[in-house]
This record gives sequence, C-alpha cells and structure tokens, in this order.
Amino acid sequence: MGSRTERILIIDPDAGAAKELERLLESRGFYVSIHADLETAAALFEDTLPDAIFADVPPEAIHKLVHQLDLEDAFVPVVASRAATSAEEVVLALRSGAADFVIKPYRDTEALDDVLAKLFDRVRVSRLNQVYRQELEDANRDLRAGIAELRADQNAGRKVQLKMLPDRHYESSWLSIEHLIKPSLYLSGDFLDYFKLDDDRTLVYIADVSGHGASSAFVTVLLKNLTNRLQRNIKRGSSDDILHPDRFLERINSELLDTGLGKHLTVFAGIIDKQARKLTYAVGAHFPMPILADGKGNCRFLEGNGLPVGLFENPQWDLYETPLDGPFRLILFSDGILEVIRAKNLDEKEQRLLELVSGGRHTIASLSDALNLDEITELPDDIAIVTVTDVVEGTVAEEPVADDREADNRVAAN
Repeated sequence: MGSRTERILIIDPDAGAAKELERLLESRGFYVSIHADLETAAALFEDTLPDAIFADVPPEAIHKLVHQLDLEDAFVPVVASRAATSAEEVVLALRSGAADFVIKPYRDTEALDDVLAKLFDRVRVSRLNQVYRQELEDANRDLRAGIAELRADQNAGRKVQLKMLPDRHYESSWLSIEHLIKPSLYLSGDFLDYFKLDDDRTLVYIADVSGHGASSAFVTVLLKNLTNRLQRNIKRGSSDDILHPDRFLERINSELLDTGLGKHLTVFAGIIDKQARKLTYAVGAHFPMPILADGKGNCRFLEGNGLPVGLFENPQWDLYETPLDGPFRLILFSDGILEVIRAKNLDEKEQRLLELVSGGRHTIASLSDALNLDEITELPDDIAIVTVTDVVEGTVAEEPVADDREADNRVAAN
C-alpha cells in the first residue's frame, strides 16, 4: 500500500499488542505513535491531534476521551481495540462513544481493513465538512462586511439625494409648493425639483428613472447637476433652454444618452407663469398626468403625451399650454402612487386618484393619510408627490368633509 498522510495514535498498556497493531498500520502506510495510557498521551492533544485513535481502555475512559475531543471541536474517531469475550462489551464501548470496535489479537486483517476504510471515509467527509464550514464562515464574514459597507454607501447616497431636493415647503409671493418622496429601496429613482426662474415664472418637474437602487439614483444626481447648470446659463446669458420645457427635455435626453448607462426616465416639466396666468409644459411619457383643480371644485388630468427621455437620438416633444384663470392647485405624481391604489386596472386607479383630489385631498398630508402611505413598510415602487397651490388669488376652497369621506369610502371599497 502506498504512503499515506494520516496519523494514528495507539493507546494500549499491552506493549506487545500495541507493536503488533503498529506493524499492521505502518504496513498500510499510516504514521503511528504509541502511548501506554491516556495520561501519557494527553500532551499530544495540546500539540497536534491525530486523525484516529485505537484505544484499549475501559468504557468510562473512552467516554472521557471522546468528550475531551469534542471540547477540542475536532473529529477524531476513537476505535475500541480490546480482547472482548461478549457482545455486551462491544455494545458498551460503542455506547460510550467509540466509532468502531476491533477484537484483539489482530488475526482478522480483513476486518481491520474494513474498519480502516470506513473510518477514513468518515474522516475525509468530516474534514471536507470542516473546510466547507470554514469557507462558509469566511464567506459570511465577507458578506457581512460587504453589507455593512453597502449600507454605509447607501446612507451616504441617501444623504446626497436629500440634499439635492428642494425645500419640502416652498413659499413665494404667489405659490406654495410641497413635496413627498418615499423610496421603495433606500435610494430613490424618483426625483423632483422646483425653483423660480424670474419674478413671474416658476419651473416644477417630476421624473421617474427606470429601475431602482443606486444606478437609478445616480441619474437623479445627473438631473440635478443639469438643472443647476441650465440655471447658471440663464444668468450668464449663454442659454435659455430652461425657459422652454420641450428644450429642457431635449437637454436631459442628450446628457442621459452620453452617459451610456442604458437608463431612461419619464418626466413632466411645467412652467407656471404668474403674469400670463398659464401653465406651459412638456411630457416625456410621464404617467399619471398631473391633476389640475380650479377654484370651482373642478378637477381634471392634464392632457398631453410624448416619448420617454433617454432612449432616442433626436426626439422632439410637443409644448402644451393650459390657462390658469383663477385660483388653482396642481398635483403631480410618479406612477408608484398607482401601485398602492386597489383597483382592477389603470383606468380605475386613475379614477380613484381623481376622486380623492376632487373630494378635497389636495395636500401631501391628506393624500398620504387617505392612501395610508405612512403605514406601508414595503412599497412596490418609489412614490413622489408634488403639490402646487396658487396663493395670489386666494387659496382653493376645500371640499366639504362629507365629500372627503365619500371619496375615501369609494377608494376603500375597491
């Protein structure tokens, strides 16, 4: 038999029997050491453990030895080797923790070979399991470290996103604007912004980047950077693209294609003109369309359509206008809002949303309450809402509370 690497310890007070077993084991290629009793072998356990032990000791000593090996967290099988005269002796040794039993004297070498084959099959399996367990522990440790690093990165990214957003409550001499963003993950692919272009005009837009997570959130950084540059261009007189919603979408499209990220977005961008009392806007496949409520209690979705932004080389978007004759409210949503409305199809979801607004749910707080947004822990999609209220001609009158309850009941029933 070829050379092996396994090491076997023999514990036997009978020196002649120990030498006989040593000869048999060494002829099979094992490394063998002999000790007369457990006490003299104890030092070995503090150094390098053997791969197997053949011991001619009483059952209580076998139990003690197996227990000590268990404390070492090492799989070292103990084979009882005794001159047994009854089956009870064999059973007692096995019950004490012995992995197998060989009978002295060692005349039946085939039985010894069978014991060795089974023994080291188990040893190899146990050693492989130990290796796999260690590899799994290492992988889990690396995974935990990676998750901790990812959380730290996401936390930093979330802080960046929050800093990019406008003030949650914006007040000018003629407009009041509020917003809400609830991400489905830690980072959001929804984005919004609003700012004064001049004394008469204010731009408001809402965008929904395809996908979720960090890659989509990165596009929101690009979007904020672009709007900042376009505002600076106005001051420098180098470009007035930001004053035209259709050209604003063209600039977003061009820069998004240049990144090569394979991302696109839907967007609604509108300019509210105080002097002309009108809303001028462009639509980049955004859905649902904003809801416009007038001072007479009439509510409707704005009309318009257009291509998504970031997919085509030279797209064009139509420019739409709608008059703002009296006091108004303009409410913008991302499509995640439809995911939390229970209805059979998109048409019914839109109708429920329109009923809520018609029933007096015009504010972020009232919409959030009606849709139970604060109670939803796992959103299916990012949700963004922007409310724009005209404060020049007087705040739009709230509908009666009874209408609120009626609209809520209709939504809940579905």
